Amino acid sequence: MFSTTTNAVEGRPVRDYLGIVTGEVIVGANIFRDLFASITDIVGGRSGKYEDVLARARKQALAEMEAEAQKLGGDAVIGVDIDYEVLGQNGSMLMVSASGTAVRL
Repeated sequence: MFSTTTNAVEGRPVRDYLGIVTGEVIVGANIFRDLFASITDIVGGRSGKYEDVLARARKQALAEMEAEAQKLGGDAVIGVDIDYEVLGQNGSMLMVSASGTAVRL
C-alpha cells in the first residue's frame, strides 16, 4: 500500500477513486502522565518516551486507514492528512486520525 500527502502520484494516473478512508487511534492521557512521572530521557525539553507513544499512535492510525483502502480494492491513498486532537472533559485523551482518498492506480 502506498500513501502520500499529495493529490497525485507522479507517473501513475489514478484509474478509480474509491472513497475517503480513515484511521483513528485514541490514547488515554493517564499514559502520558505515567510517562512524564518516570521520564529520565528529557534532553532539551524533548521526551523520547512521549514521542514514541505519539509515533506508535500515528503509525497505527495510518495502518488502519491503509487497511480500509485495501478492503475497497485500492492500492494507494492520496491526499493523506494526519490530525492530533485532545478529547475529554479534562483533556484526558489524545486522538490521532489519518484520512485520505483510496484510489486504484
